[in-house]
Amino acid sequence: MDLYGGTISALEKGLNFSSDKSKAISQNVANVDTPNYKVKTVDFKSYLHEAKTAQLEAYRTDQRHIQFTPATAGSGNRTYSNFSYNQNGNGVDMDKEQADLAANQIYYNALADRISSKFNSLNNVIKGGR
Repeated sequence: MDLYGGTISALEKGLNFSSDKSKAISQNVANVDTPNYKVKTVDFKSYLHEAKTAQLEAYRTDQRHIQFTPATAGSGNRTYSNFSYNQNGNGVDMDKEQADLAANQIYYNALADRISSKFNSLNNVIKGGR
């Protein structure tokens, strides 16, 4: 039974995306002085594709039946190999990384607040409005 019509699972996937993006930004910031380090980022398109295709769930009773869950697109992590921001071959722009981190933190907090309100309303229903 799906109480919120897939809202909680969509919010969960959004939180997973934001968490992966935060990890990629953290790796970039940690390697800001590493020569020839290439910037890593998380691709939203692959997460969107995975979310669109993963909605259909079914149980196969025979191996000859059609596969219902398509193969996932992968983790969505991308590395920019041809980009060099510094003279030592490092591709990390600290100003961009800090701005991305701040925007990602706002996005994560908004999703966490929304999922918290969903659980609070469910808790309110369970308690009978008391």
